[in-house]
Amino acid sequence: SSLQSLTANPAESLLYSYNAAFNGFAASLDPEQAEALSKSDSVLGVYEDTVYNLHTTRTPQFLGLDAESGLWAGHNTQQLEQASRDVIIGVLDTGVWPESKSFDDSGMPEVPAKWRGECESAPDFNPKFCNRKLIGARSFSKGYRMASGGGGIYKKPGEIQSPRDKDGHGTHTASTAAGSHVCWETGCFGSDILAGMERAIEDGVDVLSLSLGGGSAPYFRDTIAIGAFTAMEKGIFVSCSAGNSGPTKATLANVAPWIMTVGAGTLDRDFPAYAVLGNKIRYNGVSLYSGRGMGKKPVGLVYSKGNSSGSNLCLTGSLDPALVRGKVVLCDRGTTARVEKGAVVRDAGGVGMILANTEASGEELVADSHLLPAVAVGRKVGDLIREYARSEPNPTAALVFGGTVLDIKPSPVVAAFSSRGPNMVTPQILKPDVIGPGVNILAAWSEAIGPTGLAKDSRKTMFNIMSGTSMSCPHISGLAALIKAAHPEWSPSAIKSALMTTAYTQDNTNSTLRDAADGSLSNPWAHGAGHVDPQKAVSPGLVYDISTEEYITFLCSLGYTVDHVKTIVKRPNITCSTKFKDPGELNYPSFSVLFGGKRVVRYTRQLTNVGPARSIYKVTVNGPSTVGISVRPKTLIFRSVGEKKRYTVTFVAKRGTSPMAKPEFGSIEWGNAQNQVKSPVSFSWSLM
Repeated sequence: SSLQSLTANPAESLLYSYNAAFNGFAASLDPEQAEALSKSDSVLGVYEDTVYNLHTTRTPQFLGLDAESGLWAGHNTQQLEQASRDVIIGVLDTGVWPESKSFDDSGMPEVPAKWRGECESAPDFNPKFCNRKLIGARSFSKGYRMASGGGGIYKKPGEIQSPRDKDGHGTHTASTAAGSHVCWETGCFGSDILAGMERAIEDGVDVLSLSLGGGSAPYFRDTIAIGAFTAMEKGIFVSCSAGNSGPTKATLANVAPWIMTVGAGTLDRDFPAYAVLGNKIRYNGVSLYSGRGMGKKPVGLVYSKGNSSGSNLCLTGSLDPALVRGKVVLCDRGTTARVEKGAVVRDAGGVGMILANTEASGEELVADSHLLPAVAVGRKVGDLIREYARSEPNPTAALVFGGTVLDIKPSPVVAAFSSRGPNMVTPQILKPDVIGPGVNILAAWSEAIGPTGLAKDSRKTMFNIMSGTSMSCPHISGLAALIKAAHPEWSPSAIKSALMTTAYTQDNTNSTLRDAADGSLSNPWAHGAGHVDPQKAVSPGLVYDISTEEYITFLCSLGYTVDHVKTIVKRPNITCSTKFKDPGELNYPSFSVLFGGKRVVRYTRQLTNVGPARSIYKVTVNGPSTVGISVRPKTLIFRSVGEKKRYTVTFVAKRGTSPMAKPEFGSIEWGNAQNQVKSPVSFSWSLM
């Protein structure tokens, strides 16, 4: 009725009507109509559609999921099948390439009886493509099509409404986790994402995986946070990528506490390649180039040889073919896509490329499937090669490729691109939650596009290697599905707690996790609780559980209006009569202590026993010299499964600590001989 009062043809304006994930609708309105609608007493809020972006820039063995000693050790195939047969993962992304071998349903049980979804028909998508593994596929494009206006800035040639993946991203993430097509070449519209989440909830999924996001926004303006809240209420675990804007601080996306926010780490696998200079020095790098190499004979090396100031970055049209033809070109990383630089070099006649990091990208190396022989090197090596190219009268180089190497040390390392805290929406909630494998991840690929994703890449492949928090997110979605199979009665917050409190913060050299950006020690603003450990997560001993009512109390403590809270929570009787004094009072598995002029911050947490009936846990605290930490009681005694125990922790800032003091970190751990339940703690004296 609200829409009917504004337009003579409401059916044409209406895009979606939401009932499951949200109470409302998406429609195409002009500014005057939107303003008039916002003044209606029956409308809580009117928000412009948001464009979200995909978070992309040997895993089972690395995670310890092998049958002999991993998560399912001691269980036969029949037990595994029986436990996991009813767990359904929903992936919202760029669609799926159903012919991929990753979606072969050989040995899969029948489709769960609770499934209410369907396999959509489209000119390029036969519903028969769906099977007992790929049980449904849909597309949502009304928001995208409305924004493109039949051919506007968002419209790209060759895109039709279909679940088929023309980008590759969706196939990669879906095959990693175990989708629905809500993202298009120019982005993912909030109205389409919410429609996809709504349908997934109605269809009966157990886990939702979203490798996409935007910037930080209040939760009542965050489409993903709103849809995820309803999913959480329905018992659905929601996993989202943290973003790829690291190592800059405060760059996180998807920070709502009812969402699992996932950062990225490396595997213990690498793809070495080498740049051998004319001075006989060989520098280490990485590459996924799989074509014919350029041979061991050196050729000329050129740097910043072109028609514009952008030639050092190898921007389109910046290189002079007369200067680079037949040579290896040294390109600075940044501004444009790494693989695009390789295409520019090839088109200008270059026979190879050295892609050198700058200060912004540090020492992190990401391997790519370039169109020509190419090696990526870190900043320090890049500076040495730049100096050689500038100072040597006739610089030369040869590129050599080393295949695949396993058991790389140290690993994991936090990816430099992985977005960082602090959480700027609610600083009292520590984010990200965990990291998972997100660098050089091999998974299925769409045969509609080459491995670089460039239009000029005519190569076809069934699998591709990609990097990004987009890749780490579905790993955690898959692990959540396995834990859900083992513990079907657990809530999403219990599953999240299990993954967080059992995560590890030491690499395979028994040293503290490091940051790929500069090689320094990492901290919880980069890795959250740590890197997921599936074997321990399935038997965590204790969990921090959170009810829907507690989340509502949390929302009411953020200074939002009741109407703002009602935008997120589908309950008409919300009054916010109950609220926390501090949002940090939420029963979260980690702590973010913001002193903000106070010297004392005190929180009470509640732990639920999911381990042996009779269990005793003792507390261990670790913190900086600038903060005193005390916990009462120091021992928790459980006598039954499901029993709950509370403890109170008091944080006291040292007198005289400057409000400008740098952030510090610590931990609180409840442990016994069988389990260690560890929570990271961050300390800040003021907002950034």
